[in-house]
Amino acid sequence: MKIKLTSVYVDDQNKALRFYTEVLGFVKKADFSQGPFRWLTVASPEDPDGTELQLALNDNSAAKAYRQAMFQQGQPAAMFYTDDVQADYERMKARGAEFTMPPTDVTASKIAMLKDTCGNLIQLTQLARYSR
Repeated sequence: MKIKLTSVYVDDQNKALRFYTEVLGFVKKADFSQGPFRWLTVASPEDPDGTELQLALNDNSAAKAYRQAMFQQGQPAAMFYTDDVQADYERMKARGAEFTMPPTDVTASKIAMLKDTCGNLIQLTQLARYSR
């Protein structure tokens, strides 16, 4: 068994697609609609056939309340691993990303936190064992 898909709820799928591709650097994997429903996913360019992230429209009141509470508590909706959090921070900041926490050393890793422009916090993590 393996994880193939996970989701984040976003308030605007077009804005989310721009952020996740142009700022984070993911690639669009699937994008199709049926009526008002749009299935939209992105993947890492390092593993384009690996795990996909669905950018799901946040049109569910329970999901909206959960997402808002998590954001207010400073909890990330997703965590992405990197080999060099400082380099990714600099690259994303140059592309307009709004960080709520710059790269910071914590137990066994270095993390940074940024807003995804669609109501979520995203955490970037560089594990100590992956440090160069």
